[in-house]
Amino acid sequence: MTSVKQRVRAGERLHGGLLRLPSENLLEMAAVAGLDYAVIDCEHGPSDLLNLQQHLQIADAHGLPVLVRVGEDEPALILRVLDLGAQGVIVPHVDTPEQARQVVAAAHYPPLGERGFATYSRAGRFGTNSIAEHLVAAERTTMVIPMLETPLACDNTAEILAVDGVDTILVGPADLSVAMGREGPSDPEVQARLSQVVSAAGGEPLMTIVGSTEQGEEAPPGLVLYNLTHILMQQLRALAR
Repeated sequence: MTSVKQRVRAGERLHGGLLRLPSENLLEMAAVAGLDYAVIDCEHGPSDLLNLQQHLQIADAHGLPVLVRVGEDEPALILRVLDLGAQGVIVPHVDTPEQARQVVAAAHYPPLGERGFATYSRAGRFGTNSIAEHLVAAERTTMVIPMLETPLACDNTAEILAVDGVDTILVGPADLSVAMGREGPSDPEVQARLSQVVSAAGGEPLMTIVGSTEQGEEAPPGLVLYNLTHILMQQLRALAR
């Protein structure tokens, strides 16, 4: 199976869903519907590692790649998430190239990083992969996606993207709004910062979180990420009306 990383590098535009609430059924529905990937939120969502493993097993059965958003400064969680078989990690509150390098170090094996090595995890097919096979698989699949959530991070867009091992970036519009003292992503000053990031990326693929198909169509090239909680609440409210 071609990984998300390989498809993005080939210039494909991919569409995925962000699952904040653990739901095996919703993950399976996303796969059946034909989404390209899913993101499971372990920063703001309540998923623990056993629950995450069950989600990954279901996703694998349907051929749906999964990325996981971890918390800030959690290298041990990055290791365990990747050992469970996630194809990459999204890491919040990365403001500088040095912080991005620390994330890469946690996610990649030497010589690029410092990730602890084991083949007896799910990712190593429970020890049936050789060391060489496991290293090749990790290089083929492992994505590192820092989140930019402050004006400082936006100012450092180009430098963060240039860090060896960073595949793309995701702006957290809500956190950025709060950091700027604004009331939401639609604020003109927040929009200006978002445009600044797109410009600084220089055409490199980006991950963009959106709340509708219309926003998805307007997103820059790369990974479109639908906020499923927001979309479901919109639909439920419409039904209630």
